Amino acid sequence: MKIYEELKARGLIAQVTDEEVIRELVNNGKATFYIGFDPTADSLHVGHFMALCLMKRLQMAGNKPIALVGGGTGMIGDPSGRSDMRSMMTNETIDHNCECFKKQMEKFISFGDGPSDAMMVNNADWLRDLNFMEFMREVGVHFNVANMLRTRAYENRMAREGGLTFFEMSYMLLQSYDFFRLYCDYGCNLQFGGDDQWSNMLGGTELIRKKLGKDASAMTITLLTKHDGAKMGKTAGGAVWLDPEKTSPYDFYQYWRNVDDADVLKCLRMLTFLPLEQINEMESWEGSQLNKAKEILAYELTTLVHDEEEAKKAESAAKSLFGGAADSANIPTTEIGVDELENGEIDVISLLVKSAQVATRSDGRRAIQQGGVSIDDAKVSDVYAKVTEEQLKEGIILKKGKKSFMKIVLK
Repeated sequence: MKIYEELKARGLIAQVTDEEVIRELVNNGKATFYIGFDPTADSLHVGHFMALCLMKRLQMAGNKPIALVGGGTGMIGDPSGRSDMRSMMTNETIDHNCECFKKQMEKFISFGDGPSDAMMVNNADWLRDLNFMEFMREVGVHFNVANMLRTRAYENRMAREGGLTFFEMSYMLLQSYDFFRLYCDYGCNLQFGGDDQWSNMLGGTELIRKKLGKDASAMTITLLTKHDGAKMGKTAGGAVWLDPEKTSPYDFYQYWRNVDDADVLKCLRMLTFLPLEQINEMESWEGSQLNKAKEILAYELTTLVHDEEEAKKAESAAKSLFGGAADSANIPTTEIGVDELENGEIDVISLLVKSAQVATRSDGRRAIQQGGVSIDDAKVSDVYAKVTEEQLKEGIILKKGKKSFMKIVLK
């Protein structure tokens, strides 16, 4: 099975400009393709995971990846699917975030000077110093506003009070110009992106056709969603990050270990590099066997993002905790400073918030009232319950629900 057929079998392909052209490119290692990453944070997250896996698969098949970081477009922010305008970031913040991305990408794709080695390009190189009048004459003239307003990229913003600013509307022109520049400068003939990017991507192929009389291709990949349509990658504490300082390897492992039964096989197909034959054999699994499938998923993805040693530690910690063992060496730890205590104590709700097991104090209070919080296997029933400095010196295991654990210790 060649790479294009494998992508289809894994359920990764959503829309394509010309299937035969794209099949020919990727199956024969002729694609120089790019995927864009706007630096809205200093870490990539689960929402980027499928794009990174796709880049890895295509590079393994001999194609050349270009990771385009949006040092320029990040100054605006993509309005696709948004109900509000993104916060503006400084150049310094954007540049810092771009630097962080490459370190994480290197775990998926190989950078270098070879024919199929990846390269990282920053669109700040051509966007930040653009002359507005020249840009409008060279690029803006090729875009029809009525057509732009009918695209999915702007539908949420247009429906909301305040509407869509010209600032945000220009994003389509800039992303299209990115494809044009990559085509001219690096021979980039294919763009990949999430299915919510389709209109922006078509804008790029059209700009290349209108200005150069050349054909370029675009393909969207299926968005990573749960069986109910909600996007994957969110927890009570926020996004699931690829940076171990923001989401520990244990928490990352647990996120995938706890996916819904209805989602586990889809995730195995779309995100892991296990043979499809092996995954297809799991179709008949149920009950405890599905739990085994989830463990396989969690282990494979934690190995991809962190490494096998961290995956083994996370797996061991999860089994010891859920098996009732006392060993908690490998579970995530939150340290509390003495200055955070009041009269040698701290309330349990504060610990839940500080350990990111809940997003707000109200969530913590609700979890206790519902009987979902325990310390060292003893249920906490009092919303005003506190933990002493002596307890923290020894360390406690704070548990919320059936699957969220955190070791809390004093610094």
